[in-house]
Amino acid sequence: MKLPIFQIDAFSDKVFGGNPACVVLLENWLQDEVLLKIAKENAVAETAFFVRKGKNFHLRWFTPDIEMDLCGHATLATAHCILSELKLESEKVIFETLSGELEVSLNNGLYLIDLPRRDPISASLPDEIKNALNVQPKIVLKARDYLLVYENQKEIEDIVINREVFDQININPGGVIVTARGENCDFVSRFFTPQATILEDPVTGSAHCTLTPYWSNEILKKRMNAQQISERKGKLSCELKKDRVEISGKAITYFEGYISL
Repeated sequence: MKLPIFQIDAFSDKVFGGNPACVVLLENWLQDEVLLKIAKENAVAETAFFVRKGKNFHLRWFTPDIEMDLCGHATLATAHCILSELKLESEKVIFETLSGELEVSLNNGLYLIDLPRRDPISASLPDEIKNALNVQPKIVLKARDYLLVYENQKEIEDIVINREVFDQININPGGVIVTARGENCDFVSRFFTPQATILEDPVTGSAHCTLTPYWSNEILKKRMNAQQISERKGKLSCELKKDRVEISGKAITYFEGYISL
C-alpha cells in the first residue's frame, strides 16, 4: 500500500520556517495504532490524516505520542494540501473533526482558519510548572492550556524549561503557553508540552484560541498580529469573533512523496 504524503511548513512563506506538519491522504481510515506509528515515524509535531466525506473532509491529528482534539497548524497545512497541491476547485474547505466543523478559506495566499474560542480563567500554577521555569509569570490563567503572562518579550525569549521537572506533570492534551506584549507586533508567545516527544511546538494555532480573547481584552483590539518566537518563528493574524477565533497565515510545501506500508 502506498499513501501520498506532503510535509508543509505552516504559518510561514518560506521553508524551514513556521511549523512543519505532515499531511497524509487516505481513502479509508486505518487502525489508530497504524496512524500513531506513522506519526512517530514522521517525527514532526503533528501529522494530519484526512478522508474525503462527501463535499467535506474528515480530519484527525496525531503527535508522535497521542491523538489531539485540535491542531491549528496541521489544519492549515491540510487545507494548503487540498486547495493548493491537489487543486480542489474551491476557495474553502470544511473539515469534520473532534472539535466540530472547521472551515478554512484561501484568499490572496492567506489561509483563514475558523477555530473555537477558549477564554482563560484565573488559575494557580502547579509546582511542577513553577519549578521548571527559570522566569516566573506575573499572571496565571487556564483554558485547555495554561496561559502564563509575562512583563515583556525579552522574558519570553529568555525562558528555559527544566524538562526533568516539567515532565512530572500530565496535562494532556494541553500544554503551557507563555506570552507577553510584542515589540514589533501585538503579542508574542511560545508553547511547551510536558511528556511530549517535541517539548517546544514551533507555532501553535490552537494556543491562539486562548491568546486571542485574552489579548483582545487587554489591548482592546479585535484584530491583532502575533508572532510565536520559537527558533523557527511564525506569524499569525488573529481576529476575535463572538464565540469563535479566526487565525490566518501562509504555508509552503517542503516535500511530497509516498509512504509504503
